[in-house]
Amino acid sequence: MKVKNSWIIVFMMMTGLIIGTVIGSYCSGMQALSWLNYGQVFGLTSPLVLDLGVLVLTLGLTIKINIASVIGIVIAFLFYKLLVR
Repeated sequence: MKVKNSWIIVFMMMTGLIIGTVIGSYCSGMQALSWLNYGQVFGLTSPLVLDLGVLVLTLGLTIKINIASVIGIVIAFLFYKLLVR
């Protein structure tokens, strides 16, 4: 009996996202595979700075989603389903 753990699927999805993004960036220079890097960037383009005098907080978050990262997430999910079965 295998126990389903939500942290495992989150870890696998994040791993698929990171590996897919790296593959998409690598393939951007190749003519036949450049479509894998097509995507969108979401988030704050310039960081939000909160100056409290003694403490300065700089907050920023951007997420780059491309086709290769979506494929990586799908493969990670399918691998998780195969692993848990």
